[in-house]
Amino acid sequence: MKGIVQTQKMASRLRSFWLRISDGVAVQQLWLQLHGEARASYRLYAKDVDVSRAEGESRGKRSKRVASGLFWAMVSKLSPARRVLFVAALLSLVWPGFKIHFENGVFEVPNLSFFGAIILIVLLALELADRVTLKRDLEIAKEIQTWLMPAEPPRVPGVEMAFATRPANTVAGDYYDAFLRTSSDGLAAPGASLLLAVADVAGKSVPAALLMATLQASLRTLADVCKDPLELVERWNRYCCEQNVGGQRFTTAFLAELNPQTRLLTYVNAGHNWPVLRRASGTIERLQAGGVPLGLLRNAHYECGQATLTAGDVLLVFTDGLVEAEDDKEDEYGEGRMLNTLNSYSGAAAKEILRGLMTSADEFVGTAAQHDDITCLVMRTVAE
Repeated sequence: MKGIVQTQKMASRLRSFWLRISDGVAVQQLWLQLHGEARASYRLYAKDVDVSRAEGESRGKRSKRVASGLFWAMVSKLSPARRVLFVAALLSLVWPGFKIHFENGVFEVPNLSFFGAIILIVLLALELADRVTLKRDLEIAKEIQTWLMPAEPPRVPGVEMAFATRPANTVAGDYYDAFLRTSSDGLAAPGASLLLAVADVAGKSVPAALLMATLQASLRTLADVCKDPLELVERWNRYCCEQNVGGQRFTTAFLAELNPQTRLLTYVNAGHNWPVLRRASGTIERLQAGGVPLGLLRNAHYECGQATLTAGDVLLVFTDGLVEAEDDKEDEYGEGRMLNTLNSYSGAAAKEILRGLMTSADEFVGTAAQHDDITCLVMRTVAE
């Protein structure tokens, strides 16, 4: 009886320990998560390695070359001091130990694998400390970034709106905005026009997020002094060129202004994915008029496009992270699936359409890691 009780206690402790380290996630899900993380890590390290097979190179020689390249690509991510510790740990783990016999005794060098394991644990602790510190800073940056984008759309008679953004990392380079034009006193007059913007800064994470913050501030400032979207985009582009030191950062953007009285939508597409205008009748229009991405050419020429909306029309503005989302087989979600999902929500509210699009993309991607920021803005006109 006593043995059974002890066995039950041991089983309970093991179960509690497993739940603690696995966070209650099923084994299959843990494996899928590990598989996705391993693929993402391989992509990171493989960028520094030529994995192609050279002419006349045997498979074995190529495997050794790629393995060596991956090893040094990983080691190079560590600081010099940690590299030395890492190599020392590896040598200690494989050190067999040996004995030298003398006439008067034996000189013994023990197996050092225990010390190698201790060094690896120390390295893990150092890397985790760095990651926790960085994660805390990124969480603060993420909170600040959310302040820069509206949590709720402005109230405009006859217009429904919903938007969402999902960063590939903690912070994103995608940007969306929706606000009413204000007068000199800083207040929006009744019937004020609605400005919409969706932008995608080249790159991801912190560098793209910092540039996104400057874009948000510059757009809000320029909106008070520019009379129409064309002037606004041209001046916005000049600002981006001034900030694009070395010409390595550019931004695709879609900017539109809606007159609530006439429902005339005036827009400029600066190299962005063509937004979809789904008419109430079911026909699809793509909003293409514009020019090159922001930040490339200071004196770039842009064109304005216009579309008059009617009740039931739906405007979908998205970033390439949506249509280029990949599953485990590296197949893309694609515009075909996006349009099919949009058509399946004919007559639905803007929030339902947005939820349907994001759910459709999630179901397609499955457990594959997200490799780019995803942002969607949906606007639907309704009868007043």
